[in-house]
Amino acid sequence: MSTFQHLHLEIPKCDKPRVVIIGGGFAGIQVAKSLRHEPYQIVLLDRHNYHTFQPLLYQVATAGLEPDSIAGALRQLFENHKDFYFRMARVTGIDLEDKKIKTLVGELGYDMLIIANGSKTNYFGDKKMYDRTFPMKQVPQALDLRSHMLQNFEQTVMSREPEEKDRLTNFVIVGGGPTGVEVAGALGELKKHVLPKDYPDINFDIMKLHLVDGGPRLLAGMSEKSSAKAMQYLQEFGVDVRMNTRLADYDGRDVTLTDGTVIPTKTVIWAAGVTGNIIDGLPKETVERGRILVDEFNQLIGYDDVYAIGDIAMMKTDEMPNGFPMVAPVAMQQAENLGKNLKRKLRGKSYVGFRYKDKGSMATIGRNRAVVDLPKFHFGGFFAWLVWMFVHLMSIVGFRNRLVVLSNWIWGYMTYDRGTRLIIRTFLRNNKYKPGDTL
Repeated sequence: MSTFQHLHLEIPKCDKPRVVIIGGGFAGIQVAKSLRHEPYQIVLLDRHNYHTFQPLLYQVATAGLEPDSIAGALRQLFENHKDFYFRMARVTGIDLEDKKIKTLVGELGYDMLIIANGSKTNYFGDKKMYDRTFPMKQVPQALDLRSHMLQNFEQTVMSREPEEKDRLTNFVIVGGGPTGVEVAGALGELKKHVLPKDYPDINFDIMKLHLVDGGPRLLAGMSEKSSAKAMQYLQEFGVDVRMNTRLADYDGRDVTLTDGTVIPTKTVIWAAGVTGNIIDGLPKETVERGRILVDEFNQLIGYDDVYAIGDIAMMKTDEMPNGFPMVAPVAMQQAENLGKNLKRKLRGKSYVGFRYKDKGSMATIGRNRAVVDLPKFHFGGFFAWLVWMFVHLMSIVGFRNRLVVLSNWIWGYMTYDRGTRLIIRTFLRNNKYKPGDTL
């Protein structure tokens, strides 16, 4: 007997075309906002009732911010939108022929379907890494890492075994992209400025931070200048950065690298990449390398009433033969363009193809340290850090969230303190929140 058999996915019928949006991430909320004044019935589905500002998840994981400061309730975001309906449900399949989506609480028909359910952590088929490492894609995962990290230091205080203390205080970050670099920088700040005050019984020389990446340089999607600066900043924190090196094995107690190095640790943070959240029911020929093939209008190849936007979409162009990068600016620009095209459709006008405007990229590596790549120049240091803070602050959903984040940042800058070092829920490996479920 299904746990959800008493629930029903019912949406009031109306004469307006029904647009079903799967996913309340950057792309999903942007396209829903763009259609708020148009004669469409909008139905948004997500397995969570909130939108997560993922670029700051690492600050939740490292006790810099509380989760509610980087999350916005989806119902609240759209409370003044007419003909908008939100349902907290996980989509399990799509029936393209009958134009229905399937969920654990029933089926729902659509006139147009927008798939915007984003990406999940890519473990490259290694189930052991899925079970034993910490991903950084969702709020519960960030809270798990925070609890685990603080529990480790509480146990270190009481441990008498040097080898066990090493395992508790060693951290291995897999992946040298923005997430990996930012996590390493945040942990470096904790080690240098915060944790020694909390745990005077621990000699923090034993805390070792390791970052490994299979590529030749950090921040592969950014300039070589920014990559070199990021390396310099991490080394100033004492981070052991190993390029052209991969994680060969991890048994929950010891990491083995491809260069033969063995690192005793109970904490491996997986930031080695993402892959699309593919939903059952899509034809095999429409999926390539974990993403949905779309044309220049973000239409599913072969279907004029189904669209995919954001991380899940694989749009190939001459400039981007492997698709556009899986980052928030691409998702939001695709959502804006699709919104405009759906408005044009109502007026009998032809669609306009997507054109990406690369406004730059950035990453922060702790206090006063960041790197910024703009189309015509690159810079780092304190000014780059201020630019990074401003851009991220303005991108967070909701005025209250911006105010909370800003106040936390100001307090942290003035005091070298982080006020969220709380173990609200004890982390147990067997009860770990499992990443990667499709919406």
